[in-house]
Amino acid sequence: MESTLGAGIVIAEALQNQLAWLENVWLWVTFLGDPKILFLFYFPAAYYASRRVGIAVLWISLITEWLNLIFKWFLFGDRPFWWVHESGYYSQAPAQVHQFPSSCETGPGSPSGHCMITGAALWPIMTALSSQVATRARSRWVLAGLITGAVLGWLMTPRVPVERELSFYGLTALALMLGSSLIYWTLFTLGLDLSWSISLAFKWCERPEWIHMDSRPFASLSRDSGAALGLGIALHSPCYAQVRRAQLGNGQKIACLVLAMGLLGPLDWLGHPPQISLFYIFNFLKYTLWPCLVLALVPWAVHMFSAQEAPPIHSS
Repeated sequence: MESTLGAGIVIAEALQNQLAWLENVWLWVTFLGDPKILFLFYFPAAYYASRRVGIAVLWISLITEWLNLIFKWFLFGDRPFWWVHESGYYSQAPAQVHQFPSSCETGPGSPSGHCMITGAALWPIMTALSSQVATRARSRWVLAGLITGAVLGWLMTPRVPVERELSFYGLTALALMLGSSLIYWTLFTLGLDLSWSISLAFKWCERPEWIHMDSRPFASLSRDSGAALGLGIALHSPCYAQVRRAQLGNGQKIACLVLAMGLLGPLDWLGHPPQISLFYIFNFLKYTLWPCLVLALVPWAVHMFSAQEAPPIHSS
């Protein structure tokens, strides 16, 4: 693992020092690969293109993010911005690497959420797109994501539930919270310090303001459990019942996406309570509302507005 991290530092130094003009490009790629963007953009975009694909993206996102959280507790992966100081490899010649707000995360670095979670959640999208390309090009070649994420996406896509009873979603949210809590306290009782990465992040991050509470491990848990519950509430809401059988046109789908982005963006940038426990509650409630907006409220509003704007049909 140390040789792997060392090779990564060499690559980072080369990119930052020799290709500095590509810095904004790589930061943008990092932003697009962030698992949180799955909820903010990829999920609503996929849902308005295909309801089944969108719901599959959401399910795979929250399940693989939960698995990523658990795996991090067992693998104890270092992050480069503290490893270069803690390892002792660079005591004689310090590594010439720069930190960024996106790199100063508090959770363990392995496995990579950008690869595992995003790769898995984008599998249904890539499968749908490659199917369309293969149909039009009459070819059997398809595109695939990264190996770990692709395998998880392939295993989970046929099994993702589209619509179940509301109690199923509530129990799923409860199982995610209780399951991770049980594993956490079991490891803690066995003497494992699962907060080791948080102390290292505060120790070695260049700027304290770069360390946000939403980078803490349990932030993803509150997001996933809230999204699971919100999905059930959305699918059983009166608004969703009115638009469930509606066939939205391309213009209406674009309007849904624009309106959803206009609502989800400010919701994502809302301030966080300073207390960590209140932050987790706030994050849970925010992501419970998330699927309700995408699946129910936004399509209902666009559908009702379009129906009111449509000219009346006169019988001859």
